[in-house]
Amino acid sequence: MTMVDQEKAWPPIRDAGTLIIVRSRSMDAMPEILMIRRAETLRFAGGAMVFPGGVVDDADHAFASSLGAGHDAEDMAARIAAVRETIEECGLALTAAGGALLPGQLEALRDALHEGRGLGELAHSYGLRFDFDALIPFTRWCPRSWEVRVRYDARFYIAVTEGGHDALTPDGTETSALCWSSASDMLARAEAGEARLLFPTRCVLERLAGLTSVDELLNHARAHPPGLITPWLEMRNGEEHVCIPDGYGYPVIARPAQGAVRS
Repeated sequence: MTMVDQEKAWPPIRDAGTLIIVRSRSMDAMPEILMIRRAETLRFAGGAMVFPGGVVDDADHAFASSLGAGHDAEDMAARIAAVRETIEECGLALTAAGGALLPGQLEALRDALHEGRGLGELAHSYGLRFDFDALIPFTRWCPRSWEVRVRYDARFYIAVTEGGHDALTPDGTETSALCWSSASDMLARAEAGEARLLFPTRCVLERLAGLTSVDELLNHARAHPPGLITPWLEMRNGEEHVCIPDGYGYPVIARPAQGAVRS
């Protein structure tokens, strides 16, 4: 089978948006990251610890188009999807300054999104403003092949929030648990067998673990444009490795394929 034939046989790619939500008690403290555990029953990544986010839908594209010229439509739709899915999965609405939700609005907004209403429609109904431009591009991942049932072109964005948000609750459908954790602590949990990580999630956490403050994280993100990461397999010293491109801020760019979580 030729490479072209292999490409045709791979699952279709779906666009997705993901939020790496960072909080800190102070700008020089170790950042904590919001992570969720996907329900075990889900077809894709069931039981894995991931960052909030999900697939871009038609309503996200429509909302992106309504925001007018000056935006990359695909990028803006992914930002909208990431914010929308975070509300659905975690009950955290990242509205722009001055647009705080009134008591009871968050629950109603979350319920309406679960019913399939679009974020743009609901933003208009509730008079909410989302500063999508404040999200900082961090990375972008898309698998090439190897035994994936669903392929996502996932754009990851950094969103910084102040301390708090300790009372967030999982939706109980897609998300079975959530927590705030440093990147190094989550990696340690995975190493101890207490958490399952997808390959891109592990790589992102390894990158974040070396950043010790919110300021350092933001400076790092701005210094490394988010080029597309598409892992490949390569023989090194007689052993098959999973590899990613160099130059995008990742401390590990090749690791033995055996035992690596492929996704």
